[in-house]
Amino acid sequence: MNTKERLQELSEFLTAHRARLKPGDAGLLGGSRRRTPGLRREEVAAIAGVSTTWYTWLEQGREIKMSVQVLDRIALALQLNEDERQYLFMLALEQPAPTAIVDETPTVTPALRRIVDELRDCPAIISDRRCNIVGWNSAAAAMFLDFAGVPLEERNLIWLLFTRKELKALAVNWRDFARGFLAMFRSYYGQYVGDNWYSEFIERISERNPEFRAFWNQSDVSRAPEVLIEFRHAKVGKLLFDLTTLQIQGQTDLRCSVYTPSPGSDTAAKVRQLMSRI
Repeated sequence: MNTKERLQELSEFLTAHRARLKPGDAGLLGGSRRRTPGLRREEVAAIAGVSTTWYTWLEQGREIKMSVQVLDRIALALQLNEDERQYLFMLALEQPAPTAIVDETPTVTPALRRIVDELRDCPAIISDRRCNIVGWNSAAAAMFLDFAGVPLEERNLIWLLFTRKELKALAVNWRDFARGFLAMFRSYYGQYVGDNWYSEFIERISERNPEFRAFWNQSDVSRAPEVLIEFRHAKVGKLLFDLTTLQIQGQTDLRCSVYTPSPGSDTAAKVRQLMSRI
């Protein structure tokens, strides 16, 4: 859309969301003399800490100077969710909003759990934005390790790749395997630059395994590594998988890594063999 259309959409978007809010939603007294539903422009401006004139111009779709910090306050005042906040930034600045850091434990919904469980011959692992493992299916437990038995603070894809000898021995092309996940981890690191957890984790894992630092300094970045993986399992021998990572849409930044048996190989049968032993 051109500038005029974009600013018109911004005007309509702000007006619609202001009208949806009741005074009580913002901790204000409703009063009895309101002619229209929703908050007044001066009330939104006061909550956001901007002048009424500036907010009026913004809502009118005028070309005015806007900062990330002020738009974030507008989004907070209008009680926008993350998707709406991103839409506001695209309309106002033509760029995505900085990712909001929500430090909460992600949850795997029953529907997502069922999807993963239905991938019977495909080991699947669900991880969060810190690469913590928050879900997996039986095939993943059979092929890798019993994640339920791993201490919660170590149940992390990157941590396990660089600290568990059995996982390093499993992957024939372990360097490519590790670099792919580390590139995804760095993508999150850049997206959530305000989260101190990342720097603390990097320091902790570097102390545990100095080899990590050499990989990290290569600065690979990828949101979704897709590679052919060859494993040499102690119990069933050679396994060939196509690794696909899928971003799960929703309020929490979850990703599902699916290992699909390569066509023409006997990998699926070997996965079932492994699962029969647990």
